[in-house]
Amino acid sequence: MNVVYRFRIYPNKIQQELFAKTFGCVRFVYNRMLSEKKECYEKTGKNLKVTPAKYKAEFPWLKEVDSLALCNAQLHLQTAYKNFFRDPSFGFPKFKSKKNPVKSYTTNSVNGNILLKEGKLKLPKTGWIRIRQHRKIREDACREDACLKGASVCMEADGRYYVSLLYFCEEKPVETRNIRQAVGLDFSMKELYVDSNGKHAGYPHYFRNSEEKLAKAQRKLSHCRKGSNRYKKQQKKVARIHTHIAHQRKDYLHKESRKITNFYDIVCIEDLDLKTMSGEHHFGKSVHDNGWRMFTDFLQYKLEREGKKLVRIDRWYPSSRTCSCCGKIKHDLKLEERVYLCNCGNRMDRDENAAINICREGLRISGIILEKSEKAS
Repeated sequence: MNVVYRFRIYPNKIQQELFAKTFGCVRFVYNRMLSEKKECYEKTGKNLKVTPAKYKAEFPWLKEVDSLALCNAQLHLQTAYKNFFRDPSFGFPKFKSKKNPVKSYTTNSVNGNILLKEGKLKLPKTGWIRIRQHRKIREDACREDACLKGASVCMEADGRYYVSLLYFCEEKPVETRNIRQAVGLDFSMKELYVDSNGKHAGYPHYFRNSEEKLAKAQRKLSHCRKGSNRYKKQQKKVARIHTHIAHQRKDYLHKESRKITNFYDIVCIEDLDLKTMSGEHHFGKSVHDNGWRMFTDFLQYKLEREGKKLVRIDRWYPSSRTCSCCGKIKHDLKLEERVYLCNCGNRMDRDENAAINICREGLRISGIILEKSEKAS
């Protein structure tokens, strides 16, 4: 099992210069290998095999950075080729741009060249760096058979540095729990989700709250001369706002998914096509602001680690149109109707009604029968 932990690091000026050199060298090696492989294939029709060591004699400055970072650039290029030939929808490998605001490189742990101690991190060529370890490494990554596999250093668009530490350990057998509590979650544009017990998430809408501040910063950026020092300074301010919104959203989704994981044994959701939803009915900002896909990904891996289950039902299942009391389907239900009314006398919130149907359908697909007192509905 691979476990990744991401922390913020605070390199000094010398370390920042070394990071900048490493980012540039990794990008150079990647683009050089891609260019030669394309040229060789166009001329001979054969796949060229090349390694970063080939360029060190011609470009001695490549020796100044971590050699494992250059080797990982080669592995990333090979992965990009494999993904393209396996599934053309991935697209042919592209050249890395110097103008990309997010820069990163990956290195491997060999003979203790990467060490993590309280408040400090040791990286190859860089030495000891101050780190903000805001959380402890889980016990499953601190066992005797666990090992630090590698690290990825990243500089975000706002100029902050982060490191992702990859730990590898044998996966513990997870005991299958007795399913006592089940819940259905219906995606809500306004509140992220509504569950089958009638609870509304009440999502804070971080992007919408910061939209005015972001627009003001972007207007100021548009008045700056491109490439000037003022432009670069204002560009970082805009990136800082975007990063703050992303961190707020991620923190909220982590906490919300943890609450659900702790309380329920099985969670049922719809397999939605968010890309189509964001392009229709002018819902783009709302869909992206909610981060539903990220939320369900967090929910899935948290449930799996606890021996619990996430069930996805078919997106074409009429959960919103079906009455949760009598089972009758209301074909003429419009999107603006937020209260579900049925001839059987059922009157309830549209999303709550859909969440109950999602929970029942998920239990039916899983073949799980709960007692009436334990059903989420």
